[in-house]
Amino acid sequence: MIDDSANIIAIANQKGGVGKTTTALCLGAAFVILGKKTLVMDLDPHASATIHLAYYPENIEESVLDIFLTDEFSIEFFNGLIKKNKRHFFDFIPGSIKLSAIEAELKDKMGKGLILKKAMNVLKEYYDYIILDCPPNFGVILINALVASTLTVIPIQAEFLALHGLKLTFDTIRMLNKVLEEPVSYKALATMFDKRVGACRRVIEVLKHNLRDRFFNTIISIDTKFREASAKGQIIYNIYPNSRGAKQYLELAKEINNI
Repeated sequence: MIDDSANIIAIANQKGGVGKTTTALCLGAAFVILGKKTLVMDLDPHASATIHLAYYPENIEESVLDIFLTDEFSIEFFNGLIKKNKRHFFDFIPGSIKLSAIEAELKDKMGKGLILKKAMNVLKEYYDYIILDCPPNFGVILINALVASTLTVIPIQAEFLALHGLKLTFDTIRMLNKVLEEPVSYKALATMFDKRVGACRRVIEVLKHNLRDRFFNTIISIDTKFREASAKGQIIYNIYPNSRGAKQYLELAKEINNI
């Protein structure tokens, strides 16, 4: 395990459409299947994870936004935010489309990059894993997530164009590591892999060669069951627990748990 207390995993890539939200939700459910108490937090202003779970932002009064607007953290505060639904396996803090304006809201706030880290100091006593579904753009929310995390998982679609998003995320991590006392730990995860396509296989070879131990052994294949589960507001383990994608995320959870 990465730490004696909760392992805080940021799912981040500065390119959209790489399977970031799918990874956050499926990995969260997989940890629960392994017997780990898990919390998933939607930090993306698009609120994709929230909508996937059939929580609609316009109907939510308390959300992750409240974390960035308060100065006092307690478990009572978080109990008001956390949604508990056995159908979703894990505990969940929904996102908010109002996060898109948080940069201006926090412009003059001291220590604005450490807000989430302070929040984790309360939450980490109650969970084995806390998963942060991050926004795709560089800003105060992504910085908060990377600084608070014990491991950053970078999903990367198995195609050459997606390598640019990986470079942007690496550049952000390197920039933060110049000023942080403890460097951001990260590993890349290949997603949407199609073994029938030669270009996909070559991307995997490039990633393995260049990243070595910073590249997960587990590879997530294309699986239409992810999309079908999302359309039903379900996690893939609810309706397709034996699908290829479900089994691969369970392998990823085991791989992370053994780090």
